[in-house]
This record gives sequence, C-alpha cells and structure tokens, in this order.
Amino acid sequence: VLARGPAPRIINLQGSVAFITMREFAQFLVAMGYPEEQVRNPKDGSFSYSSFVPSEQLAGMLAWYYERDGMVPMLIGHSQGGMIVIKTLYDLADVSPEHPIPVWNPLTDQAEARTTLQDPVSGRRRPVRGLRVPYATAIATGKLFRVLLGQWDMLGKLRAIPDSVEEFTGFLIEWDPLAGTFGNAEPYHATGSARVRTVALPADYSHIGVPVTLHLARNRATRRWINAYKPTSDRPATPGGVRLAQLHAD
Repeated sequence: VLARGPAPRIINLQGSVAFITMREFAQFLVAMGYPEEQVRNPKDGSFSYSSFVPSEQLAGMLAWYYERDGMVPMLIGHSQGGMIVIKTLYDLADVSPEHPIPVWNPLTDQAEARTTLQDPVSGRRRPVRGLRVPYATAIATGKLFRVLLGQWDMLGKLRAIPDSVEEFTGFLIEWDPLAGTFGNAEPYHATGSARVRTVALPADYSHIGVPVTLHLARNRATRRWINAYKPTSDRPATPGGVRLAQLHAD
C-alpha cells in the first residue's frame, strides 16, 4: 500500500565507524514494501547517510523536504547516528530567534539564503526551528562514545527526548560494551509530551551488526511476523520463539 501512495521520507543515519552502514536496513524497508525513492538520498542515490552531518544541517534538510512534500521526514539513527537524531531534535525544539537555522537543499548539498519556509499546511511563512518530526529512533546509541569523541554536550540529553518529535523509540542492547551499557542502561524518557518507548534488545545482539536485517524480509516466517507485529512490550518477542540471530544463521 505504501509503495503506491505518498509516504514520508526516511533518513537512515549510520554509525561513526561504518563497517556496516544503514544500506541493508534501508533495503529491508524496500523489501517490506516501502517506496524506494523515499529511502534513497536524492543527490547520489545512496541508502545511508553519514552520522558526521551537522545537526543543524539535518534540521534544515527536514524543512526543505517538508516544504516540498508536505511531510516531515522520519529519522532513524544507528549508534552515533542516533546521537545526531537526538541532537537534531534539540535543535528543532530550540525556538529562540537569536540563531535561526537555514533551509538546507539536499540536491545541491548547500544552505539556501533563507531561514524560513512556506508551511504547506498553514500556507504561512515559518522558521525551521519549531518543526516537529513524526517519528524518530536511536539504535544502540550510548554515552561511552560521546565521551571518547568529545561530544560532552550530549551526555545529559542522550536519554531525554524533547517535544520536537511526536513518537520516539530507543533501542538498547542490554550488554553493549561499545555503547557502554552493562545490563542497566538508562531508559529513554520524554521531557514533555513526546511519546517515548525504550526497547531492550538481547545481550547477544551485535552493536555493529544490528542494522543487518534484509534477511528478515526474505524469510517467509519473519516477514509474516513483522507484518503482524504490534508493539505491546518493551522486550519484543521473536517469531515462534526463534531468535532472530538464529534465523540469520539459517
């Protein structure tokens, strides 16, 4: 159904050391029926975005897409990509007029000479700051690398989600030395009205390999299970009690 109608763009942001990018996860979305053009970068056709993009640039890009498509894109970030997602949400939540964010054109990869956009819903001019993202997620994003990479300003914000997103899901691996979680990871929480959910993934999931999901769409059993899935728990079940890692091996 989605492939035949309008669907929000999805921007997939990879980790800092991208041995595995978000390419295969984007291909999983396409294999499950999501419109391919809505997960590709329109500039170069790639499926995965760098997590070293400045957060204000990403915020300006969201504004450009909203003005053109009438829908604010969704954000999915793995590892450092999740940190950039959250930092972008804070940029959008800051509505102070002192430091406006320019609209960023993803086709030219340059800032436009304006900090406002024509709102396609209201028809009025509005600033980039204050936009609200419909859905965002951070996957295996921890505080350890924020310390190692000198991203000190995000340490106190990494689990606190502002109102610039309607719904947010944070995925944590219970024992993830790369993220610095050792069985007692701090859950995500809303600072206001955002709907926030924390999902704990099993300890045997790989921090680096968690975006490798295309096989799930190609497996008839997992495809049926995914299509029927309704999030009712913060500790997701697996199809027929079979571990997703086992399905990958099969």
